[in-house]
Amino acid sequence: MPEENYLNILEQSLRKKLGILKQIRVKNEHQRVLLLDEELAPEDLEENMDAKAELVGQLEILDQGFDEVYERIRQQLEAGKDKYREQIRQLQELIRQVTAESSSIQAEEKRNYQLAEKKFASVKKQVREVKASYKAVNQYYRNMTKTHYVDAQFLDNKK
Repeated sequence: MPEENYLNILEQSLRKKLGILKQIRVKNEHQRVLLLDEELAPEDLEENMDAKAELVGQLEILDQGFDEVYERIRQQLEAGKDKYREQIRQLQELIRQVTAESSSIQAEEKRNYQLAEKKFASVKKQVREVKASYKAVNQYYRNMTKTHYVDAQFLDNKK
C-alpha cells in the first residue's frame, strides 16, 4: 500500500480522535453540571461516567491503530520528508490540536474530581446527620415508651 494511503489513514485517525475528544469535553461539562446539582441522582453520574469510559476505550483503539500504522511507514517518511512535507505538516497540526484538547480535558477532569470529592464529603456529612437524627428519634421513642411502663410492685402482707 502506498505511503499516501497510510498517511491518509493516520490523518483520519487523528480527526476521529479529535471528534471523540470533543465528545469527552461535552461529557465533562455535563458531569460538572451534575456534580454541582444539589439533587444529583447517582444513576445520572454513573451513566455519564460509563459513556466517558466508552469514549476513552475508543481513543485507546485509535491510538493503538495509529501507532501500528505509523511504525509501518516511519522509515519511508523519514527517508522521504521532502516528498511528504505537506501531509506531515497536516499531521503535526492535528497532533497539536489533539494535544491541546487532551490538556484541556485533563484540567477539566481535575476540576471535576475536586467537585466530586466535595460532593461525596457533603453526602457523607448528610448521612452522619441522618444517622444522628435517627438515633435521637429512637432514643426518644424508647424513653417515651418507658413512661407508661410500670415496674412490678410487691406487696408485703406481713405486718
